[in-house]
Amino acid sequence: MKKTLTALFALLAFAVPAAAKDTLTIYTYDSFVAEWGPGPKVKAEFEKTCDCTIEWVAPGDGVAVLNRLKLEGAATKADVVLGLDTNLTAEAAATGLFGKHGVDVKLARTPIPWVDEYFMPFDYAHFAVIYDSETMKDPPKSLDELVNGDPAQKIVLEDPRSSTPGLGFLLWMKEVYGDKSAEAWKKLSGRVLTVAPGWSEAYALFTKGEAPMVLSYTTSPAYHVIAENTQRYKAAAFSEGHYLQIEVAGIIEASAHKALAQKFIAFMMSPGFQDQIPTNNWMFPAGATSEALPAAFGELVKPVKTLIYSPLEVDQNRRAWIDEWLNAMAK
Repeated sequence: MKKTLTALFALLAFAVPAAAKDTLTIYTYDSFVAEWGPGPKVKAEFEKTCDCTIEWVAPGDGVAVLNRLKLEGAATKADVVLGLDTNLTAEAAATGLFGKHGVDVKLARTPIPWVDEYFMPFDYAHFAVIYDSETMKDPPKSLDELVNGDPAQKIVLEDPRSSTPGLGFLLWMKEVYGDKSAEAWKKLSGRVLTVAPGWSEAYALFTKGEAPMVLSYTTSPAYHVIAENTQRYKAAAFSEGHYLQIEVAGIIEASAHKALAQKFIAFMMSPGFQDQIPTNNWMFPAGATSEALPAAFGELVKPVKTLIYSPLEVDQNRRAWIDEWLNAMAK
């Protein structure tokens, strides 16, 4: 009888399913989770530290991520939102969906002091016009030269309504031209081949040879040097300075996995995450890495001036400045 009961209990033990792993749902932009992006490696590294799994949700570029989050509101399935930038943090915080990250802000290694209790940075770079040196021998040396240059030499831009680089370039134009930015946009419109919904689409058009210029980052040439062993694609140094982007992540306050979300944000500032940034996201890391950056990063364009608006300034003016852009670009 005892043997029979023992055997029965043993069978029951095998029949009870193992407890399901917690799933951390992270909203981010599409290039982050691409096969060649940092997402797959970040997922693998973080899952080593927890009995959990990461589920990426990528609705498009960075602004599209915020738009989806606002549409979902309190019903969002996101636990973490990764891929907004400082141009969007005030608007994101105003949704009331984000909670404090609980990470020491002194861990941030950014060009400006970090004080935000709701968002932590994971990388940064300055925006730049990238050009094909094989087809463009005399690139613009300033934003003004870009605006007033040869209309036959086209540039691919990103849409500021859906893309953080697109928004960054809009703010760059506003910083330099101020009240005359609408006039500058009208002049530039003749050089714009197309306005792509996001960075991935824009850069693909550029590398396919559709245009000799694209709006990207000062760090983009490092990819071509390291991954393709070519100096063909270069960043144009602009005399007015370059606009800075700092990308961030935040925790959804109502997340059912808030402790796990906080663990992820802490992990984000460690080498397990940050080591993936330079040669997978092709940006500067905003946290500790296990080793020095590749030599190619030391050869990049160094802006003579950093341009940046405060999150509040962007939040107060973004809609009006986008309307100005739409009206100026209408043909």
